[in-house]
Amino acid sequence: MAHGLVRALVLAGALGLAACGSPTPYQPAVDGFGYAEQSLEPNRFRVTFAGNSLTDRETVENYLLYRAAEITVQSGHDHFVIVDADTERSTTYHSTTSDLGGHYGVGRFRHRHPYGVGGFATTTSRPLSRYEAFANIVVRRGAKPSDDPNAYDARAVLKALSGRIKPF
Repeated sequence: MAHGLVRALVLAGALGLAACGSPTPYQPAVDGFGYAEQSLEPNRFRVTFAGNSLTDRETVENYLLYRAAEITVQSGHDHFVIVDADTERSTTYHSTTSDLGGHYGVGRFRHRHPYGVGGFATTTSRPLSRYEAFANIVVRRGAKPSDDPNAYDARAVLKALSGRIKPF
């Protein structure tokens, strides 16, 4: 009975991982993955992008910049300045156990132990990291200041990153 439960749990975990079989696409946040923004003032926004464990840090940060550029253009502005930004990594560890044997008892009263007692069992853990980036931006009209390294021309960002954006 317990052996069947272990198999069911392993199967459920495998199906759950299969559902997340591709990187987070460029999309509005769905189940916590994708982009979101919040208007803080008429020209200030907080922009976020959260990726799943198959989305690398560079992609998360590119999607964040692309969304900031879209917001800038959609609000009738030309450039944006990043006031504050960060990318956070969260890591979870997933373990799998393989049972390589484990019988006990004698003759017809022999039973298979679900956790490998009497045989061998190995447990393998692997880290799964996911990234979430945020930026507080100010959108402005006119040419971006050439002396501000935190200022971005919105249309130039859209053009530069358009080939890297993979929508849903």
